[in-house]
Amino acid sequence: MLTLTHTNKLEPTPEQIKYIENTLNVCTSVWNFALSMRKDWCKSRVSPINACSIEREYIMSVDEPFPNYHVAAKQLTEAKKNNDWLKSANAQVLQQTLRTLDRAWDDMKQRGFGFPRFKNKYRMRSFVFPQLNKNPISIDSIKLPGLKEVKWRMSRPIPDGFIPKQARIVRKASGYFVILSLQLDVDIPDPLPHGHPRGLDLGFDKFVATSDGLEIKRPRFLKTLQYKLKLLSRRLRNKRVGSNNRHKLNQKIARLHERISDTRKDWHFKLAHHLCDGAGMIFIEDVNFVSWQRGMLSKQSADASFGQFVNILQWVCWKTDTYFAKVDKNGTSQTCPNCGTHTGKKPLDVRLHDCSNCGYSTTRDVAAAQEVRNRGLKAVGQIVLENVCEDVIQH
Repeated sequence: MLTLTHTNKLEPTPEQIKYIENTLNVCTSVWNFALSMRKDWCKSRVSPINACSIEREYIMSVDEPFPNYHVAAKQLTEAKKNNDWLKSANAQVLQQTLRTLDRAWDDMKQRGFGFPRFKNKYRMRSFVFPQLNKNPISIDSIKLPGLKEVKWRMSRPIPDGFIPKQARIVRKASGYFVILSLQLDVDIPDPLPHGHPRGLDLGFDKFVATSDGLEIKRPRFLKTLQYKLKLLSRRLRNKRVGSNNRHKLNQKIARLHERISDTRKDWHFKLAHHLCDGAGMIFIEDVNFVSWQRGMLSKQSADASFGQFVNILQWVCWKTDTYFAKVDKNGTSQTCPNCGTHTGKKPLDVRLHDCSNCGYSTTRDVAAAQEVRNRGLKAVGQIVLENVCEDVIQH
């Protein structure tokens, strides 16, 4: 099953905007109530019997089941019988809100994520229609449950054969958007190793260096507009909480952040396509970029957004039939790509690679990219050899 997502900007009427905002408010209340039930259930079982609080302690029945998705969905059904405000929102949308909370809770337990947050009117920014009617898409509008036909700007046509499965309405600083999930019942194999190999080395001095000798500087997306953010943030301190002026200023700051994010993402896509042109294989270091944002260069790392670029690069490689693989990151700048000699650890201020064994000299980042390419080719050779051996054994 092949799944694609398309993002298009909506042009809703005032009545449709009112419906969207009302749905977001209902989803916020449902999320907060379901999360408070889970939190209260945990509090009632966290305190030992001989160490209760002197002031008060939350008490819940021992037989009370954990308020998971099914329990919360049943409570929501009962609450909607006597609450017209809950009825004003689509039932499936509210169920998807509970499912999202359930996934966030599981991620906290299994993947070490933080405790799910309570939402306010600014934090709850989207909701999902899990089902759409037949043929909901036209050139200038889309049919959505409860909203009927909403005008939109179709940025690109729907590919032939793809069926829209669900739609997510997102409220951003620049307006309302719809993210369509498109599916096609087809299995496409991953690209196989072929063509010209290209190794990549990511860094702060040069955003990316290739094994072909290309070096691209790291653009300063945040730094170029940081003075505007500081100015607006300074003005925000003097605005009264809850006032219209504070809300308007928050909107300006959000639009500026969105502009920075969109510019960064657009540059990442263009760079990924440029790197895939003329290459049949792309190799990159297997780096945990989360650890890069915990040091003294955390701000620069967040501005560069290396993790987002790697995800985009992997998607572009798949789309352009380019083989993508990650290799071991240890010692790529300490090994000569020409002769394989270990040259020792280099300080960060040393930006040149000069091998004393074979005399090969180049920039440090290009040498690391060439070593990444060599390791990738070695791993690809092992994969091909293993596949050949399996075929010989089977025959």
